[in-house]
Amino acid sequence: MTELANPPRPPRREFRNINAITDLTTYRFPPAALVSILHRISGVLMFLLLPFIIWMFDTSVSSEISFARFTAAFSVGIGFLPGWFLKLVALALIWAYLHHFIAGLRHLWMDVNHAAVEKKSGNSTALATLFLSVLLTVVLGAKLFGLY
Repeated sequence: MTELANPPRPPRREFRNINAITDLTTYRFPPAALVSILHRISGVLMFLLLPFIIWMFDTSVSSEISFARFTAAFSVGIGFLPGWFLKLVALALIWAYLHHFIAGLRHLWMDVNHAAVEKKSGNSTALATLFLSVLLTVVLGAKLFGLY
């Protein structure tokens, strides 16, 4: 009698061998997964750009002459690197810092507020993290490239 009340479900699709070319291109990551992956990428990017950060800090605070050389590097360039490329590297560094910082605040909020770990709030905070990091990067990038 219970077989008639509940019709059998169709069999679920099984993924035994995932093909990286056909299956991963159609898979949609949830926003929380994107934030997690980008959090790791931004941390690695900040680590790899640490020599550039140290050079920027050292050159900008050593003396007035070195500060003039620092500001000229972003307009003229250094050696074979043009100034716009250095600005793009600085913009990538700005994004990495902002995203890493905002995602870290999100993780702290989830540690303190256990209701934030639910799927709905996790999705909304992940979207807010992505939106804020991109928005602040665009604002600071506009300042970096001299739009205001």
